[in-house]
Amino acid sequence: MPNENPSAQPAETGAGPEASAETSTGTGSKLPMRRVADATTLRALGHPIRIQLMEALGMHGTMTATEVGELIGESPTTCSFHLRQLAKYGFVEEAGGGKGRARPWRVAGEALQLTSTPGDTESELAAEALGRLIQDRQASRYRTWRDTRHSYPEEWVRAATNSETLLYLTAAELRQLNDDINELIESRFGHRYFRPEESPPGSLPVEIQLTNYPVAPPSSSRAHQTSTTAEPPAADQEGE
Repeated sequence: MPNENPSAQPAETGAGPEASAETSTGTGSKLPMRRVADATTLRALGHPIRIQLMEALGMHGTMTATEVGELIGESPTTCSFHLRQLAKYGFVEEAGGGKGRARPWRVAGEALQLTSTPGDTESELAAEALGRLIQDRQASRYRTWRDTRHSYPEEWVRAATNSETLLYLTAAELRQLNDDINELIESRFGHRYFRPEESPPGSLPVEIQLTNYPVAPPSSSRAHQTSTTAEPPAADQEGE
């Protein structure tokens, strides 16, 4: 469900410039984009059960409180309460039909950009706490994959990857790279999030995490640039 960086829905696609730590979730920039930056709304989402509910509805589609409770190991009463809270803040919505705990719920049809308001301490703390919760959930799912991958057919083990690359980029180049990658994913596969029935036979839900960040502060970067672009000292002239 959620991700970190300007790009997606609870999971992650966004595009918000001014935040220090941005978590996008969803299915891409072609959906209506909702920017969430106020502390109250961020805290409303930042509950472990509510994140689990968002993940379950995102992956499995419309469900009642009873159905999603069985999936995540929580009681229908607990799920019903948290679903109503998520609906209050616009993260989920009723799908129509049914009453009480038999009422079906679905994720709201928009991408989320979970960010913070610069200079607003409460907003920044809430965004940081929510970002850590989302990252912990992502890390847990990756560990599960590592622990169980040999139970999958060989083609899936070979297809999945975990790679790392170190590049020297400007901030503008990094944002463009992220935009390009998200556009590629969205244009080819984004529609399947809300219409999984259009996926080809043999498809599985696959989580793609896009994380990138500087590993050195600007001061050390300038030092690197200076050392690599400075002209070499003149060679000793012997024999003259």
